[in-house]
Amino acid sequence: MFGDLKSAAGVKELNCFLADKSYIEGYIPSQADVTVFAALASAPGTEFAHALRWYNHIRSYSCDEKKSFASATGDHGVRGAAQAKKDDDDELDLFGSDSDEEEETEEEKKVREERLAKYAAKKANKKTVIAKSSLLIDVKPWDDETDMKALEAEVRKIEAEGLLWGASKLIPVGYGIKKLQINAVIVDDKISTDWLEEKITEDEERVQSMDIAAFNKI
Repeated sequence: MFGDLKSAAGVKELNCFLADKSYIEGYIPSQADVTVFAALASAPGTEFAHALRWYNHIRSYSCDEKKSFASATGDHGVRGAAQAKKDDDDELDLFGSDSDEEEETEEEKKVREERLAKYAAKKANKKTVIAKSSLLIDVKPWDDETDMKALEAEVRKIEAEGLLWGASKLIPVGYGIKKLQINAVIVDDKISTDWLEEKITEDEERVQSMDIAAFNKI
């Protein structure tokens, strides 16, 4: 898909691909990200902003965390890490069978069972990567007479699994009006920005509108 990622042309293709995507496949990091990351010679230049954002995000994961990423569904035109992952997962023949043997010996059966046990333990110990995002939310009041403390209190009353409110501050926007800017961390598959907007703007007496000022995967 991306060709030679050690060339400027390949990195440019990757940058264009990531313009509206957070990951190479789907909505959580996978072995596709590991494969493409390994194929790059170095961090993309600042002229490739989307690729650089993605590169820094994938680089933030430890080796153990990367090993726990879900399998990729394609090779994306590069080789190396994907094949290594496949070889690691395949390991040896789990059934330890020999096509030249008509019957399985006791030793072969023991080896097969040991391999199956190791394989099951390996799969059971894999960590699930939970995709999260950090949001910077702007909440605008109707006018300069709006009680901003009450507005913020109503926002913080919004509770749900996968939602964590952070620091906040008031920012002047003109004519004596101040908007509330508040941080939130969400679990991507549990909380949507549309749901947040709906809940925040339910306070029709105080809230005029809500905007996402910044959205970053973590």
